Amino acid sequence: MSYVPHTERERRDMLAAIGVDRVEDLFAAVPARVRFPELDLPPGLAELDLVREMQAQAAGNFPADPARSFLGAGVYHHFRPSTVDYVLSRGEFYTSYTQYQPEVSQGMLQALFEYQSMICRLTGMEVSSASHYNGATATAEAVLLALNAASGKRRKVVISPAVHPQYREVVKTYLGGAHAGIVVGDDDGTADVARLKALIGPDTAALVIQNPNFFGQWEPIEGLADAIHRAGGLFIVVADPISLGLFRPPGAYGVDVVAAEGQPLGIPPNFGGPHLGIFAARMAHVRRLSGHLVGETVDADGRRGYVLTLATREQHIRRAKATSNICTNSALCAVAAAVYLATMGKRGLREVAELCYHKSHYAAAEIGKLKGFAVNPQAPTQPFFKEFVVRLPGPAAEINARLREQYGIIGGYDLGGDYPHLKDHMLIAVTELNTRASIDQLAMALGKVTA
Repeated sequence: MSYVPHTERERRDMLAAIGVDRVEDLFAAVPARVRFPELDLPPGLAELDLVREMQAQAAGNFPADPARSFLGAGVYHHFRPSTVDYVLSRGEFYTSYTQYQPEVSQGMLQALFEYQSMICRLTGMEVSSASHYNGATATAEAVLLALNAASGKRRKVVISPAVHPQYREVVKTYLGGAHAGIVVGDDDGTADVARLKALIGPDTAALVIQNPNFFGQWEPIEGLADAIHRAGGLFIVVADPISLGLFRPPGAYGVDVVAAEGQPLGIPPNFGGPHLGIFAARMAHVRRLSGHLVGETVDADGRRGYVLTLATREQHIRRAKATSNICTNSALCAVAAAVYLATMGKRGLREVAELCYHKSHYAAAEIGKLKGFAVNPQAPTQPFFKEFVVRLPGPAAEINARLREQYGIIGGYDLGGDYPHLKDHMLIAVTELNTRASIDQLAMALGKVTA
């Protein structure tokens, strides 16, 4: 049965209301010569021929072998247990969007409750929410929480220059109409504790650092929590969830809010998304949390159940009173992270973190032997996790192009675009998926393409 949305009479009535006689008159402003351009397209193909043509074109794509990729800078190749895709492919999760009706969403709500519980264990915090887009928006929402919690004229946010540059840009965008100011420490890529402390004053609502930072290095955090708390502000840390399987969680050193990119937890790179924003905080800020917050309760018959609680989003209360306008749901990615954490367990996550740590240090040692190269030249003694900076003997873009063309290797992230003083510097990421053979080949190839 054909579907015709409008009758001829309805069309005439609409055209009359607009003030034209024909639909074609609506396009009178478009020059006639470009209304129906001739397209230089080949004739149509039969389905079988079309499939063969598309396969031939796809065969020309660069093969994305995770073992031969050393590109990180916020999105990483990590091992994904087969249980993740198996659980996600179930219709109950794959087609579920909203949890506003708990009577039909108990499975999804329970999965998100378990996700929140595991994130609290991982970060050392007391409460966690779901449904943030990515690490950048979770960081921006953490800053908004701090501003909402601030009293009086406390409207300044101090951000370390070693926080991911794209995260900092998202925070600036969020605060464009919030009547708040952002102060970034000296943008040289280092987070000097004394300089950050000096920027904190009575007007400061939040201090934001990343640990390990954008360059993969652990920050010297001594005294930062005390300094911002004395000023009456909140301490926000952007974390790497994989690192928390091995190192101290932010909750152990006085952090108030934790934001993180959850993509390493069972979510593929996906050409940039969808990803998952991790958001956790102290219980004192539970009423200011953005995103979904799932609670456990009992029904009228005493049976355990799950429901959205403290719903302070704009769908539930007056928009002016809402703590967040995040609407699109990232619940499927949160379920992926929950399945990953449940599958790996405490011991498995620690092993992944150990592999990242040791393999990256092996790679740094091998690259550091090359003539004209220097590893972490700005902070050679500062410990790092799975990423490190390499000073190159030439432009990073050219070296990356040669690595790809001659050896099929995806090199590191060109730092010159975000930090002009780091021109000819590359950020290299090494995870558990990079083999010793691939690391050795990277070192060999770097030496050859720059010889």
